[in-house]
Amino acid sequence: MNTSKDIRQVVLDTETTGMNKDGTLYLGHRIIEIGCVEVINRRLTGRHFHVYINPGQPSDPEAIAVHGITDEFLQDKPTFDQIADEFIEFIRGADLVIHNAPFDVGFMDQEFRFLNKKTQPTEEISTVTDTLEMAKKMFPGKRNNLDALSDRFGINTEHRVLHGALLDAEILADVYLLMSGGQAKLNLTSNESGQEPTERQPRTQMSALTVIRATEAEEIAHSERLKLIKDNLWHSS
Repeated sequence: MNTSKDIRQVVLDTETTGMNKDGTLYLGHRIIEIGCVEVINRRLTGRHFHVYINPGQPSDPEAIAVHGITDEFLQDKPTFDQIADEFIEFIRGADLVIHNAPFDVGFMDQEFRFLNKKTQPTEEISTVTDTLEMAKKMFPGKRNNLDALSDRFGINTEHRVLHGALLDAEILADVYLLMSGGQAKLNLTSNESGQEPTERQPRTQMSALTVIRATEAEEIAHSERLKLIKDNLWHSS
């Protein structure tokens, strides 16, 4: 149980049916996947929230090419209003850590407005930390998407073939903890002098990170999704 002094953060990512040509807002598109991992006092707790959502409309082909989530896969999934209470309860009072936060928060606020009952906007449920803005300040003039940051901090993403909300949230949690662990220049390599790292170059405590294993249900859903992708590629060839 966390105390009043504990700092609770939720690292969050979403996948959607599509986006505007400028890659920012939504105009008629909906959320189809939410992935969240919990961090308390800079330690992954192992708790997470992950759900696929039936948006009631088809996804753009360009979006499916990015995340691989087909319309057929989403047919039997719950709608947003069916998962809204559980989702809001999971993020309530936390600091949401999101890469390019205006995009995800814009979609979340839109979904909240679509609910029949009165729902607060995200900013009244949680605070928000935008890791993209953090990265731009730390690495001005450089590419600062999640792939680039993962490479910069030495995080292995070979298993990331397609975008997925939970997987991207897990990777972002690692990136955020490394990026916010001290000064901009982290001591990610061995200290050639043999001396202990100074306060200006803190040692990265990788042992504090917890590996979150997929549940049996998530592995089954993942297998079903890959089968649908394979079938669609076969029929389209």
